[in-house]
Amino acid sequence: MATASVFDRPSLWRRISPLLTGFDGPLAFALFLLGCVGLVTMYSTAFDFGGRFVDHGRNMLLAGFVMFVVAQIPPQRLMALAVPLYVLGVALLVAVAVFGITKKGARRWLNVGVVIQPSEIMKIAIPLMLAWWFQKREGQLRPLDFLAAGALLAVPAALIMKQPDLGTALLVLAAGLSVILFAGLSWKLIVPPVLVGLVGIGLVVFFGDDLCADGVRWPVLHDYQQQRICTLLDPTRDPLGKGFHIIQGMIAIGSGGVWGKGFMQGTQTHLEFIPERTTDFIFAAYGEEFGLIGGLVLIAIYSFLVLRALVIALEAPTLFSRLLAGAVAMIFFSYAFVNMGMVSGILPVVGVPLPFISYGGTAMVTLGLGLGILMSIAKSKRLVQS
Repeated sequence: MATASVFDRPSLWRRISPLLTGFDGPLAFALFLLGCVGLVTMYSTAFDFGGRFVDHGRNMLLAGFVMFVVAQIPPQRLMALAVPLYVLGVALLVAVAVFGITKKGARRWLNVGVVIQPSEIMKIAIPLMLAWWFQKREGQLRPLDFLAAGALLAVPAALIMKQPDLGTALLVLAAGLSVILFAGLSWKLIVPPVLVGLVGIGLVVFFGDDLCADGVRWPVLHDYQQQRICTLLDPTRDPLGKGFHIIQGMIAIGSGGVWGKGFMQGTQTHLEFIPERTTDFIFAAYGEEFGLIGGLVLIAIYSFLVLRALVIALEAPTLFSRLLAGAVAMIFFSYAFVNMGMVSGILPVVGVPLPFISYGGTAMVTLGLGLGILMSIAKSKRLVQS
């Protein structure tokens, strides 16, 4: 009987199987479910909207490729990219402020051969940078270290707010603050700003009529941001203008009832009453066709994804990995919560897409990058245990 030669080439499966070990099964399953929901919803909403369904599928494949590649990069190498990526992101934001492209009154884009939105980079660069910062100071954290971390977060957040881009700024702040919180920030420093925020919300809610009167201007906020908050309090102030988005979103979701009108049967959607039905307001179209049950299923999928990401964070072998995985979990939570909240009329309307459901290439790739980071951290945990 012939014996196998030591020089026999390994099978194709043996060669590619090490690459596939970077994929966390539960996380991949949640992504698969979101991908299916996204394709079904996009087919319905974009049925008469050019080639958006095909583009959406292509964006998903691109995000999946990015996730696959990043999953093969060990967290140690990701840590080495933290400072260069942060510096590059801030430099691009400064370039946007100086000679960026202006559309609809906002300067958010930069032409570097192709048009890019540098603020998207900071959604990942900020958690990487802050996780690197706290890893370098593990075991000897002082109050000044948290103050420095706040400064690292404040610089890009301020540049993004100046564009102005409230939605992206909120996501960047949520990602950065989650890292600072998970690093061990004292509750004594957390409670005061939370109380101030709650008081501010209470004042706006109870004295909204006076604060939103003509001629009243709020400090810090841009006019359009003030208008969005006032519109949230009472969309009927301008039902055919600024309140149109919220009103139509609530009508669509409410008309879906418990079980929904059925796939491709949404009247608000297909009669084009829902604005931005393939992007920011796609949840309204989804809610109309799949109802309360469909909405609860989608919320359950997002909850499972976020909880799995937090489990990966808890089991990560290093402080850097734990902070980074926790921040990515909060990014997904913030995306889903803010989008569903604004479409349902409980949060102001901001430009935040629904992860893997809304149309949009840049956000899709950014989310794929985040999932790749989670996969990489999950893989490093298994390697340490073995």
